[in-house]
Amino acid sequence: MTGDTGTDEDVSTAGTNGDGTDTDADADTADTMRERADESRLKLWLLLRADRLVVAGVMTLAVFVAFVAATAFFSPSLAEKVASGDPIETLFSAMITAIVTGATLVVTIGQLVLTQENGPLGDQQERMDNTLSVRDSIAELTGSPVPTDPAAFLDAILGATSRRARDLRESVRERGGVGPDETALRGDVDELAADVIDNADAVRDRLDGAEFGSFDVVFAAIDFDYSPKIGQAERVAADHDEALTDGDRALIWDLKESLSLFAPAREHVKTLYFQWALIDLSRLILYAAVPALVVAGLMLAVVDAGTFPGSTLGIDHVTLVVGGAFAVTLLPFLLFVSYVLRVLTLAKRTLAIGPLVLRDAE
Repeated sequence: MTGDTGTDEDVSTAGTNGDGTDTDADADTADTMRERADESRLKLWLLLRADRLVVAGVMTLAVFVAFVAATAFFSPSLAEKVASGDPIETLFSAMITAIVTGATLVVTIGQLVLTQENGPLGDQQERMDNTLSVRDSIAELTGSPVPTDPAAFLDAILGATSRRARDLRESVRERGGVGPDETALRGDVDELAADVIDNADAVRDRLDGAEFGSFDVVFAAIDFDYSPKIGQAERVAADHDEALTDGDRALIWDLKESLSLFAPAREHVKTLYFQWALIDLSRLILYAAVPALVVAGLMLAVVDAGTFPGSTLGIDHVTLVVGGAFAVTLLPFLLFVSYVLRVLTLAKRTLAIGPLVLRDAE
C-alpha cells in the first residue's frame, strides 16, 4: 500500500466500507514502504535495493545454468544436433536481429528522456519560474534558504514538518483544559504528532549522507507516509472543531501545508531519478550490445560441432560454449529487465499524490 503517495494503494478514506465498517482505522497505516507493501523482504530487496548490475548478472548466470541443464537433460544432445543441423545459426542469427532492434529502441527511449530537457527559451523560463516559486514556498516553510542537494532538500521539509508537529502538540498541552473533549483532543493530537515526528526523524536519519546518484535518496523518501498523516490532521480538525482555538487551527493548517509540500518535492526528486536511471540504462545497454553482437557473430562464423570437442562432468563443451554465448547475448535485455523492475515497482508504490492510501487487493 502506499499512503504516502504511495505504496500499494487501495483507496482508504473516512466513512464506511461496503460492509459498513469504519474506514478511519484503515488510515492508520505502517510508515515504511516495506510494512505497507506486505511483501517479503527478499522480494523487495531484489526489486528495489539490490544493485541493478548485480541483478542483471545473477539473471545472466541463471539463464546459463538453466540452458545447460535443459540441453543436458533432453535427448538428443545439443552436440548431436549441432553435428546434424544448424541450431547455432538459427539461434544466433535471431539474437543478432534482437540485439540490433533492442539497441535501436533504447536509443529511442534515451531521446524521449532528453526531449523533456529541450524546448524554446520561453518554456525553459517557465520551468525555471515554477521551480523557483516552489522553492520560495519551501523557504518560507523552513525559514532558511532551500538546499540544492536532493537529500538535504527533502530533509529540510521533514525537519520543518517535525517542528510544526511539536508546536501543535505543545500548544494543545499548554492549554491545560479539562473535560472529556479536551482529553480526546490531546490524545488525538499526541497521536498525530508522534506519528509525524517518529516517521520524519527516521527518514531524516536515512537521508543523512545519501547521494542522489544512488537509489538511497528515493528509497528513504518513499518511507515518509504523508498521505494518512494529512488525513489524520483533517480528522483532528473536523472531530474537535469546537474544542480547537484559532491558534490550534492555524497550527494544524501549517502542519498540513508542510505535509502537502513534501508530496511534490518527493515526486520531483523521484522524476529526476527516473530520468537518471533511464539514461544510465540506455548507456549500459549500448555498452553491452557491442560485445553481445561480437559473441553472436563469432558463434555464427566460427563455432561448429568440431570446434569444442570433448566434455566435462558429462556435459559437452559445445553445450557450455553455446549456453555461455546465449547468456551473454541476452545481457542487454536482462539489464533492461533489472532496471525496469525497479522503476515499475517504485512507480506502483508512489502512484497517488495526495491523501489516498492504496493497497493491493487481498
